[in-house]
Amino acid sequence: MNNITFLTRKKLITLAILMLSIVFTSNSHAGDYGKYKAKKDIVETAVANGNFTTLAAALGAADLVETLQNKGPFTVFAPTDEAFAKLPAGTVESLLKPENKDKLATILTYHVVPGKVKAKDVVKLSSAKTVNGQSIGIQVNGNTVTVDNANVIATDVEASNGVIHVIDNVILPK
Repeated sequence: MNNITFLTRKKLITLAILMLSIVFTSNSHAGDYGKYKAKKDIVETAVANGNFTTLAAALGAADLVETLQNKGPFTVFAPTDEAFAKLPAGTVESLLKPENKDKLATILTYHVVPGKVKAKDVVKLSSAKTVNGQSIGIQVNGNTVTVDNANVIATDVEASNGVIHVIDNVILPK
């Protein structure tokens, strides 16, 4: 009887540990943009999520990966893969070409604000100056926050060198 109880208890403890490890190590659920204190930088956080493959490819093509892996801090308004898919056909492919590297870098740095601007601070702003020198417009309407023409769909995704706010459109500099 004690052997059965011991084995059952051991199985339950093992199952509980397994379930907890799954909960605390899983970052790739749809809509789960990062709920735990991140140890990864902005680029690693975006790549691990799985919803930012186009953004990651664009950062690589524009030679901005190392920049966003620096100490920072940075605030990135990160368009999802679905946001990039909304662009006219062929736009992404064209921007990823080496001859369009500068144009791509201008667009991507328009999505980055120096410093760590959490959601509670974003809603107090009407604009923010981006790394490329231009300002993005910020509007708050009830529970909806927009940055230029993009809705903020997730906020405060922590990274070791800043924060990511997820947006549903690619925003373009003027």
